[in-house]
This record gives sequence, structure tokens and C-alpha cells, in this order.
Amino acid sequence: MTEVVATNQTILVVGAGISGITAAVEAAETGKNVVLVEKRPYMGGRISQLYKYFPKLCFPSCGLEINQRRLSAQGGITVLTMAEVTGVTGSEGDYTASVKISPRFVNENCTACGACGDVVEAEFDNEHNYGLDKRKGAYLPYNMAKPQRYVIDPRIIGTDDAEKAKAACKYDAVDLDMQEEIVEFKAGAIIWATGWTPYDAAKIQPYGYDRYDNVITSVEFERMMDKFGPTGGKILRPGDGKEAKDIAFIQCAGSRDRNHLKHCSRICCMASLKQSTYITEQYGVDDADAKGTIYYIDIRSIDRFEDFYRKVQEDPKITFVKSKVANIIVDKENNPVVKGVDTEGYHRYETKHDLVVLAVGMEPSVNKDTFPVEVVINEHGFIEADEANGGIFAAGCASDALDVNRAVQSATAAALRAVQVVNRVAGAEG
Repeated sequence: MTEVVATNQTILVVGAGISGITAAVEAAETGKNVVLVEKRPYMGGRISQLYKYFPKLCFPSCGLEINQRRLSAQGGITVLTMAEVTGVTGSEGDYTASVKISPRFVNENCTACGACGDVVEAEFDNEHNYGLDKRKGAYLPYNMAKPQRYVIDPRIIGTDDAEKAKAACKYDAVDLDMQEEIVEFKAGAIIWATGWTPYDAAKIQPYGYDRYDNVITSVEFERMMDKFGPTGGKILRPGDGKEAKDIAFIQCAGSRDRNHLKHCSRICCMASLKQSTYITEQYGVDDADAKGTIYYIDIRSIDRFEDFYRKVQEDPKITFVKSKVANIIVDKENNPVVKGVDTEGYHRYETKHDLVVLAVGMEPSVNKDTFPVEVVINEHGFIEADEANGGIFAAGCASDALDVNRAVQSATAAALRAVQVVNRVAGAEG
């Protein structure tokens, strides 16, 4: 059984992406006890699925490792993975949280040797790679996963595969008798850092994401570039496995649209500008066939991002077309053909590409109708900063569509507010 030692001076952080980890570490470094709850089998969130950050084009693994080291150095943080907050009662300074912990079927004896994965035959869509490839029924979610411990997919429990996994483990780490648990504990303040999820591109019917193999999303393209990703770091067409050199990037795929997401997701412009640089990275400057086209309504690159935008504009391989793409069709060779009207020249276009990348918008991971706690939520599903929320504070993309830098700043602010709440509790009790 999992035991959580917590009091009304404990801070509960929900979500262990970059915002949740930041908030937990910042709070713990002030001397507060923290319980960090994450529904995935590992910490890191969406940034663990990125290839590079903009505008510096550095790898997220560096910053993620630094934060994980900071977290490990803090003795006051209890981490619960595969865990989900199902209910919260009470008020500021005196909350009780109910948390459901799903079984991993692998205990802390695991050394991540991989023996269980070697013998298991069943395969399932790889969530870390957005379903672009398969993973085993016994798996390490990704190479830097923390905790560095395998997971047994519950769909193989009761099968021969599960027994094979158990028999293959030399460390008695596979425990097929693990059960779901419900734990309850106290908290004085709560930081909600559940992050974002990519908008479902299949809902944008004119773009044919659910019909055309060679129309993918920006988050899938990001995984494709990672050498640990589904294509080993190569830009390949899912339809036939051939190299994709002529690539279209379509902005505002689901954002700023009354039929989908009304809000601007803020990161999409910069994400496409960043991803356009991957073409030269992949094929070099001398490959005349390697080129990109960015279809945009307008480019929102404020502050320090403007210089990055200008740099991409100067790249002869990248073309900008000011247009809201009307629809996408495919030709006989399964090449996507982008159709619309250039609003600067007012001429129609019908342009063939090897691959189309949809810059999908951001929406909150938790649907506003399924929140396990009473908070003020705006029309876009983000948590508002409102006094009615009491000691519950939103961090990162639970509060708005934010890039990583602003999400970290938001998390630090949320941690400071939560610390003030538990300090008031301590002062009142003292």
C-alpha cells in the first residue's frame, strides 16, 4: 500500500510536466513539503516529446535533466506517478485530496534492464510517439523516463506474455498482483499544472488528417526528428516511408477559429518557424529539392522571437504564403495538394507537397466539465486567477496557452502563492 505523509502545510502539485516540476521544486526549496501527482508513468510532460526548443534550438533533455536533478535533491517531495486526483474537498488551508493510483505491475526493484520487454510479444501504439510506431506490452516510456522503471501494459495482464515478463525478470520486479489504490491526504494549497493537449486535427475535416497518410501534426513532426523517435530522426512520409523534402506548414490548424478553438495558442507560429529549420538540418543547404512553405494568417513572434522570425525569412529554402488554407486533397501518387487563395496577391493556388504539417492548437488537458475540484474556468477551458479559487492556483498551460519560458514563470508564481497560503496556516496554528 502507498502511504502519503501530508498535513495542511503540505502543497499538492497536480501534473509533473515542466510547470509541475518547477512549482514542486520552487516550493520545496523554501522548505515546504510537496506531493507531486502525475497521471503518466513518468515525469516530464509534453517537453519530453519535443525535439528542440525555440528560439535557441537547444534540446529539451538538458533543461529537463537539470530540473529532475533539482527535484531529486529535495527530500521533501513525494512523487506519485500513474496517479490522478479524483476529488478535492475542504477549503484554503485545509484540503483533502483523493488520488487514484493505477498499478504499474513493476516495483522499485526494477533496474530498467529490458529483459521483460525482450520476451513480450504483444505490441500497442506508442503514446510517446503519438501512435506513429509501436511499443511492447512491457516498456520503458522513453529513454530519459523518470522513474527509470518499466511498465506492464494492463492489457496483457492474465496472458502468457505477462507470465513471460515475470519469469524473465531476475530482480523480482514484475508484480502482476498489483491493484489500483485510492489514497487520501491533506494539503494546505494546491497547484494545478496539468498542462495541455494537442487539438484533435481529425476535427478539421477540410484538411483530411484522418484520411490522408501524409498529413501529420506539428507534435508528430517533432517526434519524427528525434533520433529516439518513430523514424530514427528522419523526415519520412507515413504513407510510403519515402523521404519528405517539400514540406508545407499550415498555421492556426484549429486555433483562432469559431468552429474549433477560439483562442490563439501562441506557440504555433514559433513552432512552425522552428520546424522549418529542420529541413536544412536534415538535408543541408545544397539540396535544391529540400524546401518549406509556411501558410499563415499572420505571424505572432513577439519580443525576442522577432529576430528568429527574420532569420527564417532570410532562408531561401522557406517561402511564406499569407493565406488561410481552404482544404487539402491528394493526387494519384498520394501527394497532399494544398488549396486556397493568397490574400496578398489574391490569386488561387493548388500546390503539391511531399508532406503537410498542421500546427495544431493547444487546449487544456483536463476538460472543463470533468474537473474534480471547484475552480473558475474561462470559455477556453483555462483556469482563471480568481479569489473564488481559494488556495488553488493554476500553473503553466492549465492557466493559458503558453510557451515553455512563460509556463515556467507561471509555475514559479503559483509556487510562491501556494507557499504564502501554507505560511498563513502555520502562522494561525502557531
